[in-house]
Amino acid sequence: MQASLILKTRRHIGEAMFADLVIWRVPEPLRGSPHPFKYRLAFVADGICMMRYDNETGKGDHKHIGAEEHPYAFQSIEKLLLDFDADMKGWIDGNADRED
Repeated sequence: MQASLILKTRRHIGEAMFADLVIWRVPEPLRGSPHPFKYRLAFVADGICMMRYDNETGKGDHKHIGAEEHPYAFQSIEKLLLDFDADMKGWIDGNADRED
């Protein structure tokens, strides 16, 4: 079995913000992840990656919020997308009133 693409999209969110979502089903779990998915979900604002969820080989499931890296407890693709959207909304809501 080869890797199969499940999702690849770019969602534009307001002015100068977007989310890139890429999820693959892989033949066997990546080293460090117990599930058969490879993913990278990134939220970019003003050309800067503010948040990213991924499971690069050897590091397992984790997320980056700004410069900080945190473990992520993967449960399902649906939960991954919900968690990512919630964190992205939290970032947007928390920065909506900032002055440039």
